[in-house]
Amino acid sequence: MTDQTVTRLTRASEVGNLVEGDPFFELAQELNELISQRAYEMFEATGCAHGRDQENWLYAQSEILLNVPVEVLETEMEFTIRADVPGFGENDLEVHVTPRFLCITGKRPKPPEQGEARAVYSERRADKIFRVLNLGKEVDAEKVNATVANGVLEIKLLKIGLGKKVPVLAKTAAA
Repeated sequence: MTDQTVTRLTRASEVGNLVEGDPFFELAQELNELISQRAYEMFEATGCAHGRDQENWLYAQSEILLNVPVEVLETEMEFTIRADVPGFGENDLEVHVTPRFLCITGKRPKPPEQGEARAVYSERRADKIFRVLNLGKEVDAEKVNATVANGVLEIKLLKIGLGKKVPVLAKTAAA
């Protein structure tokens, strides 16, 4: 078994952390706009009462985006990322890779209506995933393996630019 250690990443998990020019910036902007609209609706619903901006924003974000916890393991040759994606299947998820960034997006179908029943409270409303990780090291975007099973997405990324290890041989002195 190879030695795996948890690596420290520069996180860009919040939609607002990406800046223009970053990969996936446009997608982040779209989600940011959805969250902003929902937060404003909440602001209006409370009679335009000031002082609850952050609370409204965080609540709107939790309604729209599912928090996706990840685990990142690193070996000399690869990264392995595991993300909890309960309720998402292979057709609901997309993985995008650039040399230094990994983006996980997903959208699951809404559950069918329950007849006369209507939800009065739900913590299961979010049906979208958007998670970006800055890997800090270059990976081969062409050699990616992504699988999903039992609510866990596992992504394997091969590092590049490691160079080839060359053995050093002792040279005997010639007389």
